[in-house]
Amino acid sequence: MTATGADREAAGPTTRGYWWWERRRSVALDVGLALFSALECALEGVEFAGDTGLPVALGVVFGFFAGAVLLVRRRWPIAVVLVSVATTPAEMGFLMGLVGLYTLAASDVPRRITVVLMSMSLVGTFIVTYVRLRQGVSASADFGPGDWYVPMLSLFMAVGLTAPPVLFGLYIGARRRLMESLRERADSLERELSLLADRAEERAEWARTEERTRIAREMHDVVAHRVSLMVVHAAALQAVAPKDPAKAVRNAALVGDMGRQALTELREMLGVLRTGEPMVARVTKVPLASVGRVAVVATEDGPRLHEVETLVGESRAAGMTVELSVEGETRPYPPEVEQTAYRVVQEALTNVHKHAAGAKTWVRLAHRGAEVAMQVENGPSDSAMADAGLPSGGNGLVGMRERVLGLGGVFVSGPTDAGGFRVSAVLPHAGAPAADSGPSGVRGV
Repeated sequence: MTATGADREAAGPTTRGYWWWERRRSVALDVGLALFSALECALEGVEFAGDTGLPVALGVVFGFFAGAVLLVRRRWPIAVVLVSVATTPAEMGFLMGLVGLYTLAASDVPRRITVVLMSMSLVGTFIVTYVRLRQGVSASADFGPGDWYVPMLSLFMAVGLTAPPVLFGLYIGARRRLMESLRERADSLERELSLLADRAEERAEWARTEERTRIAREMHDVVAHRVSLMVVHAAALQAVAPKDPAKAVRNAALVGDMGRQALTELREMLGVLRTGEPMVARVTKVPLASVGRVAVVATEDGPRLHEVETLVGESRAAGMTVELSVEGETRPYPPEVEQTAYRVVQEALTNVHKHAAGAKTWVRLAHRGAEVAMQVENGPSDSAMADAGLPSGGNGLVGMRERVLGLGGVFVSGPTDAGGFRVSAVLPHAGAPAADSGPSGVRGV
């Protein structure tokens, strides 16, 4: 992994915390350069004092402090170059000039300032070199070069002492900025990876919750209806056994058939869970906006809408008075739509068995252009009918609502004015927009 800003900050005093220096080696380097430059300028101050007639001690002290300015080159590079330019006529500060120009070019100082200071150093070096060479040529009687010699050599010396440190500093500065940019990108990528890991964990948690909800809903749909009918038939069997043995035998056969059907469906579900085969029509990408919404389960061999008539027949066989009406032209729907419609009717009939024994029930289906609607309504319970005593977990209506809303449909349930209960749902056809109605605005079937 690339070292990030957090890693560098965690490194402690070995990397930062020394005024304007970031590393211990930077401190050692600058102190060494400043000391060497101070000694150089101090020695050159002796000759400067002799040429100007000043006391030698004064020239040494002046040179020492002038050369020591190199200690602050990282903090104030402009000041170092200005001192170097100022000491050029005294012919001191050779190291200070080179290091100062390099530091100035490598720093974040605006380029126009760098160009101005570089030009000042170039001109100062050229003038001093020109004067010294002219004096040397004039003092030498045996050496008589042409007029081009002094200017060309002075220019060569000025450019040679100015251009290389500036160019090298520009290169190092560009490289440093590139490295800082790469570090920032590495930090950004690390933050993005952390965010993606958090989002992946969030999706995984959502998937686990969704799987538990799906299994619980399927188990409820499979077990509740079959077992409810079995309990109703068992109660009827107990009531008619002494009076009508033939009817008791038929009821017992129905109880056996329903028990076998329930076991078969449970085995199929558990078998799929053991083998890991997909039970749902999976979506390859799950957006974070859908986290928390319950997906709709659609098995390949699940119930279909045309089986509602068989479902109603089972309830009739259990003693319920049920009327089934179908409006519109019957047509195939996607598996998730048909199975959701079937489960809504199934759960609504199961609730009638549980809570409204002997109530007359109406099941209505309506096939429309862009949707299919269903409604299960029952009248008041018959007080003469004995309650089957079926337990209720309170999850039936919740499961129906989750299924319908998961497909973009509308679901409404509640008591009727006549003392019964009504369950209504509208499911959009695949590819068609959902019906634009609020929670209390379901259109009747």
